[in-house]
Amino acid sequence: MALVFASVDPRLEKAGILAGGLDVHIYREGAWRLLHGYSLYRGETVGGLLYTYTPFSAIVFLPGLAVPAAWLTDAFLLVNLVVLYACVLLCWRMLGYRLSPRLASISALLAITCVFLEPVRTTLFYGQINLVLMLLVLWDFSRPDGGRLRGLGAGLAAGIKLVPAFFIVQYLVLRQWRSAATATVALAATIALAWIVSPSDSREYWFSTFFHSERIAPDTEPANQSIRGVLAHLTGGSAPMWLWLVLAGVVAGAGLTIVVALDRCGERLLAVTLGGMTACAVSPFSWGHHWVWFVPLLVHLVYRAQARPQWWLAAAGLVVATGAWTYQWTPDFASVGVFVLPKPWHTEPILENAHVIVYVFALLYGLSVARRAEAAAVRFTHCDLPGRCREADGIAGTIHSKHSLAEEV
Repeated sequence: MALVFASVDPRLEKAGILAGGLDVHIYREGAWRLLHGYSLYRGETVGGLLYTYTPFSAIVFLPGLAVPAAWLTDAFLLVNLVVLYACVLLCWRMLGYRLSPRLASISALLAITCVFLEPVRTTLFYGQINLVLMLLVLWDFSRPDGGRLRGLGAGLAAGIKLVPAFFIVQYLVLRQWRSAATATVALAATIALAWIVSPSDSREYWFSTFFHSERIAPDTEPANQSIRGVLAHLTGGSAPMWLWLVLAGVVAGAGLTIVVALDRCGERLLAVTLGGMTACAVSPFSWGHHWVWFVPLLVHLVYRAQARPQWWLAAAGLVVATGAWTYQWTPDFASVGVFVLPKPWHTEPILENAHVIVYVFALLYGLSVARRAEAAAVRFTHCDLPGRCREADGIAGTIHSKHSLAEEV
């Protein structure tokens, strides 16, 4: 938090975390347009930007009209901070911890640390909805397999913003048919409801706007942290559609394969985290603030560090690589994030694609965890002293812990 407030004036008009809120006002205007019968997708909104979300999202944002416009930015900033804290708590729950005062306190400190991560800091600055969508998905995956409502969160999240629909595919490859069906029905229900409320907007979105990602920004935009963005950064222009589709398909396949292996060995939090990161990577356009999935990844690394202190280095490395490092170009403007820092030389493909590179390392790490767990399981089945086998392997605490954080620390 100190870095967030010390690196740039918090009230700097175009970068200060206390002076943002552009996107939440766009959400509010979308709801206003829906309520008063104006088109969502024709004409510019606040700040000269276009409305790019689903028609259902405008229904979800209707309660925002009850909040005075002058209060909206600060109100949603507080909401996002509470949601961030809830996400951290859900991560510990998925790791098998029980809620305790010590866990609540440590989670608060960790949530404050996460504010410095670029995706979180930018989400807070713009008043984005990424943390809310992640909370819905984490709530889904924290529930028991086969639970009645499991899948509802992912379906609703996909109804607001399409990227979480990737988790329906994840449910399918995990063979969790009931959850996949629930998510699909929930998504279909959001589309049907929006079609009833605003058939013209629904028709325009699903038959036109849906296919035009350039409405968001050019592929070459440095903040486009996706595979398609990487290709555009490297070539200086939009990549051929076939090349992006091939690479996105390969990455999605690799990511889902690792996700399945992790889920089978009990690493549910890491599995859903890599699923969320894979969704960002294969999306046609992923702003830096879409990568809020670095939050559960950081929680996972802190968890590993409880048993092996060397993992604190990995956690610190993640914070450094994805931090909200700022560069003040003019007295009233500063850019936030490694990928928009000034380049040290003319063409520099590393920093400009920072989030995707971190994702590649996270995939390799996930693969390593899955393989070690599978090897440990084989050794366990051939061992006369199972307890010693798990202790010798050194990862049983990562997979089997069911104690509270207060008991672990």
